[in-house]
Amino acid sequence: MNVEPEENKALVRRFYAAIDAGDIEAMDDLVAEDYLDHHPPFPGLSAGRDGLKEAFRIFLHATPGHHVIEDQICEGDKVVTRLTAHGRHEGDLPGPLPATGAQLDETAVAIHRIQDGRIAEHWSDRDDLGLMQQLGIIQMPGA
Repeated sequence: MNVEPEENKALVRRFYAAIDAGDIEAMDDLVAEDYLDHHPPFPGLSAGRDGLKEAFRIFLHATPGHHVIEDQICEGDKVVTRLTAHGRHEGDLPGPLPATGAQLDETAVAIHRIQDGRIAEHWSDRDDLGLMQQLGIIQMPGA
C-alpha cells in the first residue's frame, strides 16, 4: 500500500492535536499497540501504546499546554516534525520534580515511523537541558 506523504504528516498532526485536546483514547486509533519509543520521557513506563498513554497522562496533569508544529518533512514511512511544546509546570513530574508553576517551552525534533496507518515507532531529540533550566533544576555558570 503506497501512502502519500501528506497522509502520514496529517496522521502525526492528528496525534499532537489529540494530545493537546487531552484525548488519550485517540491513541488507540493513531498508534500501533506494539509502539516502540526509543526515547521515552520517563523510566519505568509500560511497553507499547500503554506506556505512551501513561506518559501523556503524566504530562497532561503536570504540564498542561499545547504543541506548535514548526516544520514537517516526510520521506517513505518516516515523518520528521520540528515542534515546540508549551505548558506550565502545575503538577509533580517523576524524578521527583515538584510543581514549580514555571512556564515551559521545549523545542524538539521527533521522527515517527508509520506502519499500516498508525504510528509504530518514535525517536526524538528534545532540549531537556533547556527544560531543566526553566524548572530551576540546573543553573548555567554565570547565570
